[in-house]
Amino acid sequence: MHKDDFPSPGSPMARVRRRRSSSEVSMSPKASKSSGNKLLLYDQNKYRSMLVRTYSSLCMLAGFIFLIYMGHLYMCAMVIGIQIIMGSELFSLLRRAHEDSCLPGFRLLNWHFFFTAMLYVYGRILRQQLVNTVSTDLIFYKLVSKLIKYQMVICYFLYIAGIIWFILTLKKKMYKYQFSQFSWTHMILIVVFTQSSFTVANIFEGIFWFLLPASLIAMNDVAAYFFGFFFGKTPLIKLSPKKTWEGFVGGSVATVASAFLLANILGRFQWLTCPRKDLTTGWLHCDPGPLFKPEYFSLGWFPEWFRWKEIPILPVQWHALYLGLFASIIAPFGGFFASGFKRAFKIKDFGDSIPGHGGFTDRMDCQMVMAIFAYIYYQSFVAPQDYSVDDILDQIMRNLSFEEQKTLYKKLGQILLDRNNGFS
Repeated sequence: MHKDDFPSPGSPMARVRRRRSSSEVSMSPKASKSSGNKLLLYDQNKYRSMLVRTYSSLCMLAGFIFLIYMGHLYMCAMVIGIQIIMGSELFSLLRRAHEDSCLPGFRLLNWHFFFTAMLYVYGRILRQQLVNTVSTDLIFYKLVSKLIKYQMVICYFLYIAGIIWFILTLKKKMYKYQFSQFSWTHMILIVVFTQSSFTVANIFEGIFWFLLPASLIAMNDVAAYFFGFFFGKTPLIKLSPKKTWEGFVGGSVATVASAFLLANILGRFQWLTCPRKDLTTGWLHCDPGPLFKPEYFSLGWFPEWFRWKEIPILPVQWHALYLGLFASIIAPFGGFFASGFKRAFKIKDFGDSIPGHGGFTDRMDCQMVMAIFAYIYYQSFVAPQDYSVDDILDQIMRNLSFEEQKTLYKKLGQILLDRNNGFS
């Protein structure tokens, strides 16, 4: 063959060939050397990357613990901050500088939809806590009640204003780009706000129901990384060349065991198990409920010299096992989905906000799946299915005006007085 038949190193054909060769993973034993280069076990720079990853993980862990200590409101602020960063990373993914320069204010429109969705979602989730917070002040109570009553109307017209804004900015020869960005923006809203709304709901049901699932995802990620780091030899899935069966299985066992033990530790703190009914930051005290009251199991079948004769187990630990199984077997597919998405757009990470980890979107892929499952599991198998006095009071405070509440109070008092006279 003539030397001109080969593409030059900088030609498009050469770049395509290099991209194809770098994205393919060989599964053949004969090609173990080429495939092994992608596994952590054979990575020449694995110790340096592990060090960077460890430092950034410890910094995030320290900040996370501080926010847990500060309370529910600060943790919600953390979720909102992560949301905004994820939105920025995803908005930038399909951005084209040339088209954006021809469409002044087009990025502002994306954020208009973003914050309209934020107002709607958090207004629906936190409205009862907001009412409880201002219930002692009649003026603020009336103002908040009106805002809550018309919140859906306000958000609807803000959204309609965004639609009109979008239509008025349509520009000839750029329709395809503008409509693709419009669709991409709404896809981001669905992905980001779905998981975040469930996350905030879990936090106010009790920090335990947010902290345990989130910790299990982190535990599974760390355990799978280290098992793959030291023992990984069998590739797991082509979408993530560095994932191995050894890491997947080892991470799953470690996650399920950690779920059972961690639930016992976290379940002993009222600060973590009590639900938050308002938006204050004071310390919580409540009846922990049967899930967080230890049951003692006898260890009589152990030898006489064994020190412990019984072991305390919280009923919530059995629920934690199901969360651990989901976190180790199903939730990783959120990461695989994100890996496939990045490969489709030929990017390594969604961002570079976290050294050694990529962007926040890279870290939240599995957390999204886990937050939704934790909420559904709690509502289906843990939350009381019958209405309690507190539930009825919540409905009264949420749906009745102050005057209607006073009328109800008088009528209920009269009913109880008549009943008392009937028995006497």
